[in-house]
Amino acid sequence: MTNSTTAPPPEDSCSRNTLITQQIIPGLYCVVFVAGILLNGVSGWIFFYVPSSKSFIIYLKNIVVADFLMSLTFPFKIFNDAGLGPRQLNVFVCRVSAVLFYINMYVSIMFFGLISFDRYYKIVKPLLSSFMQSVNYSKALSVMVWMLVLFLAVPNIILTNQSVKDAKPVNCMELKNQLGQQWHKASNYIFVGIFWIVFLLLIIFYTAITRKIFKSQLKSRRNSISVKKKSSRNIFSIVFVFFVCFVPYHIARIPYTQSQTEGHYNCQSKEILLYVKELTLLLSAANVCLDPIIYFFLCQPFRKILCKKLNIPIKEQNDLEISKTKRGNTTHDSTDTL
Repeated sequence: MTNSTTAPPPEDSCSRNTLITQQIIPGLYCVVFVAGILLNGVSGWIFFYVPSSKSFIIYLKNIVVADFLMSLTFPFKIFNDAGLGPRQLNVFVCRVSAVLFYINMYVSIMFFGLISFDRYYKIVKPLLSSFMQSVNYSKALSVMVWMLVLFLAVPNIILTNQSVKDAKPVNCMELKNQLGQQWHKASNYIFVGIFWIVFLLLIIFYTAITRKIFKSQLKSRRNSISVKKKSSRNIFSIVFVFFVCFVPYHIARIPYTQSQTEGHYNCQSKEILLYVKELTLLLSAANVCLDPIIYFFLCQPFRKILCKKLNIPIKEQNDLEISKTKRGNTTHDSTDTL
């Protein structure tokens, strides 16, 4: 779960492009950090006024918390990668902050999976909606998600307990004991598996939702075009963020983890995999800037309160007309909270 530092172990004596790892990537993380703190700070402020009356709102609030906490880990990585911090910072990144980064990233991924599941049953299977969509159940499930991720990730902090040798650069994997290296590899495989399962289910659920909404709108031509565009926009925004931010990293993650824990990779291969991992990880980090856009499209209460706080007039007429034409339709409740 830990990030490898830019300093290679002594046996890997090949040259390394420090321009990428020590200047370009830290600079880009600075931009992501500032934008992420501002956008998620505003999102948290808006959601404070949104009542937790529905399960998907509870899940969205958890994503806001995860994204904000994830953003707080960026300064440690920035200073460490840029070589501006002391040796103890390098150790702290390996043992703590990098693990916290991954904890919040996978919490966010899992909650987006729960949102897709919630919307699927709300729209496609409305008759099967049950206690699983109740507020209390959603809160309990949210606690279970955090506990599961912490259970998988926290041992990576505990088992990174080896002493640092002053004569050599700090390498994250060398700070782990034998069990720690095995847990690091196993937990990474599990988290990668969780992502691909969530991504696959997200595509399946939102494909079914799209078909359901489009079929429903065929029965009422009035406003069908506007509703289709709105629904497609909401679904596309979520799938787009997942595909751009998370897919590249999870393609690169397995070979990079193997290069850390297996001895048959040469120096050049490790170097290339490090660059790929760092660049794709940056895309995953950029997710904290894109999620607030999803909140705006996904959650009508969030959108209304934000526009009200910013004194931006919102067009209510179209939604009112849709409401009138869709009254009694099981899909109406979720076309504006998809």
